[in-house]
Amino acid sequence: MNTIPIENIAFLLFPTIVVGYFYFKWLGNSKEIAFATLRMVAQLLLIGYVLDFLFRKDSAVIGIAIVTFMIAVSSLIAFRSFKSKTLINYAHVFSSIAVGGTFNLLIVLFVVLDLDSIYLPKIMIPLAGMIYATAMNAVAIAAERFQNEIISKSYEDARFFAFKAAMIPQVNALLAVGLVSLPGMMTGQILSGISPLVAVRYQIVVMAMVLGSAGISTILFLIWQKKKNQID
Repeated sequence: MNTIPIENIAFLLFPTIVVGYFYFKWLGNSKEIAFATLRMVAQLLLIGYVLDFLFRKDSAVIGIAIVTFMIAVSSLIAFRSFKSKTLINYAHVFSSIAVGGTFNLLIVLFVVLDLDSIYLPKIMIPLAGMIYATAMNAVAIAAERFQNEIISKSYEDARFFAFKAAMIPQVNALLAVGLVSLPGMMTGQILSGISPLVAVRYQIVVMAMVLGSAGISTILFLIWQKKKNQID
């Protein structure tokens, strides 16, 4: 696959600027889109060099450290949804993402892909990234909705709306794949020359994997929130 020239990538700044303008005009925030875009570019450039280094290593210790880092950062980002930023709330977010995400990651690595080694960086790191990012988004949505609903509703009603909201993106993705969208992993494999029939198998694994990680992480989070509300 050909390398994309930097000047070609720069053309994508135009739609970003349009979004940033309306983000400021409608929401009154003039910095968040610009900051997020610059941070995205810086993070990806940095991770490119880091991954190039890590892919040359074969250490389970490094692998565990990377997974732990992913869980911690994704938990902090999801934690932004909380109005009450207490240690117990962060612990619930961290634990739900860690348990739900890692459970799915281990199934994919050792059962579905049947890998011999616990740490094959070119496989484990991208899969872990997809899993924990999806779990992060689902828990963040559930947390925000649950906090708003629990004020005036019972735990069961708040849980209903929170879980439904968190799962909408996942269910929509399942319904749209192949008809509306060709997901990133499948598209990348096809562009790199892999048979679409092979790419489809990997994409099925990915779709089930992210659904499982999002769902289980959200379920655990909402269960632990019940215990917290009973204590409160």
